[in-house]
Amino acid sequence: MIKSHLCCDPFYVTKVVAFYASNNDLKTARYLFDVSPQRTIYLWNSMIRGYARAKLFQHAFVLFKLLLGSDTHPDSRTFACVARASAETLNLESLRNIHGQAIVYGFGPDLVCGSTFVRCYSKLGLVVEAIRVFQGIDKPDLVLLNAMISGYCSSGDWMNGIQLFVAMQHKGIIPDERTMVGLIVGLADQDFVILGEMIFGYCVRCGLISNDHVVSSFVSMFLKFERLESALKVFHNLHEPDLVSWSAMIIGFSDAGYHINALMFFREMLNKGIKPDPVLLARMLSASAQVPALKPGTEVHGYAVRHGCSSELLIASALVDMYGKCGFLNLVKNAFDLMPCKSIISCNIMISNLGLYGHAAEAFKLFDEMMEQGLKPDATTFSGLLSACCHSGLVNESSEYFRIMTEEFGIQPETEHHVYMVKLLGMNGKIQEAYDLIKSLPKPVDCSLWGALLACCDYHQNYDLLEEIEKHLHINDLEKSRYRVMLSNLHADGERWDNVMKLRVEMGGAKGKIAATAMIPS
Repeated sequence: MIKSHLCCDPFYVTKVVAFYASNNDLKTARYLFDVSPQRTIYLWNSMIRGYARAKLFQHAFVLFKLLLGSDTHPDSRTFACVARASAETLNLESLRNIHGQAIVYGFGPDLVCGSTFVRCYSKLGLVVEAIRVFQGIDKPDLVLLNAMISGYCSSGDWMNGIQLFVAMQHKGIIPDERTMVGLIVGLADQDFVILGEMIFGYCVRCGLISNDHVVSSFVSMFLKFERLESALKVFHNLHEPDLVSWSAMIIGFSDAGYHINALMFFREMLNKGIKPDPVLLARMLSASAQVPALKPGTEVHGYAVRHGCSSELLIASALVDMYGKCGFLNLVKNAFDLMPCKSIISCNIMISNLGLYGHAAEAFKLFDEMMEQGLKPDATTFSGLLSACCHSGLVNESSEYFRIMTEEFGIQPETEHHVYMVKLLGMNGKIQEAYDLIKSLPKPVDCSLWGALLACCDYHQNYDLLEEIEKHLHINDLEKSRYRVMLSNLHADGERWDNVMKLRVEMGGAKGKIAATAMIPS
């Protein structure tokens, strides 16, 4: 190309830049872009799209700004690409600016831009703005209609989604696979089982059930409804399920709590010669952490090592979490130390594990290192630090971290943070201070805080605040029966038999317990 001077031809340069960009050689792609004397909008789009596809969104935005300052005008696909990049980074301000620029350039009623902005606003939860974009286009095509239906249904507005689905057919627009996937997205509540089955029946009648993407969506839907047999029937109708279909089945089982089934399907998928992606491997590590055996997790770890992806951030973070839940702190440390780069998520998992096993000093040291590296702590970070203080009985340190969280980082304390503070004060004999802390919080106060204080009273055999705690605990709830049992035992220890009778007889006893029965008849 260089010898024959084809690099001066924008058509060939665009093709080559797109080739390099699609193969992740962005350095060479950018070099060709920079030396090209004639930069058409197609060349600009190829380079911007290459950055966006590689998740280098900041580079894409910088190049987009250079384009706006050049003699070349952006087209609808330019705006669509940078709009998607804004949605990926959850940057609403950027999305609105790009939308405004698209309108200025005359692409407000454009179908390509319209469908993209509808999807982007919907992804950020701004369905009202997505509707405004949709209504501004006179003759919506199937792509735009699909985007709006998906936007309605993903926000829980299935009524408007169904109405738009019916209206498009009255206008002679035939729905496709993406329409059906958009209709069932977000369907998880048992109240919508009949609606889901009706949409499934429609797909069967229209011959859309043979599409892998549609099948995967229905598999996920039926698993959320806990209709395992229906999910299996749909899945087995596929002649050659691809990775998307297998992933839907496996992750669906895991989300429904059937972790062993998920691992069995994962093994079957590997036997079929289908290679999992990092997302599925990470989910399998999470599922392995929920079963009472280490072997499944080590097997998934071994697979990741053999295929050279164990150091990927998503998988490495899942490894740290999995070994931590299985109780192998040394393996947790090894997995964490081998990570080439550490994110706030992986650091949070590591801090929580160190604190859980009583290594508070190491958790504090990791927090300091994290701060030095420029990682910004979040609410989960401080939950891990307060948990570490709680497991090691460090009252002063917990107060300092609570202060840092609220004053230096402006993070609003959540119930979990307050529970740790109540436990720390109460377990160290400062029952009254723990009580005062709860009373100082805005009403209503979560039951878990009063439960934590009750546990502290139980530990110290302190009976002074029992009646006060009892007023605030919803002990008639079945889920709170443990509090009723604890209260009853504490009243018994203090020889307050009237209160014991009130709890055990007048309220029907500890409803959370089941009467014992003999397995072998006498």
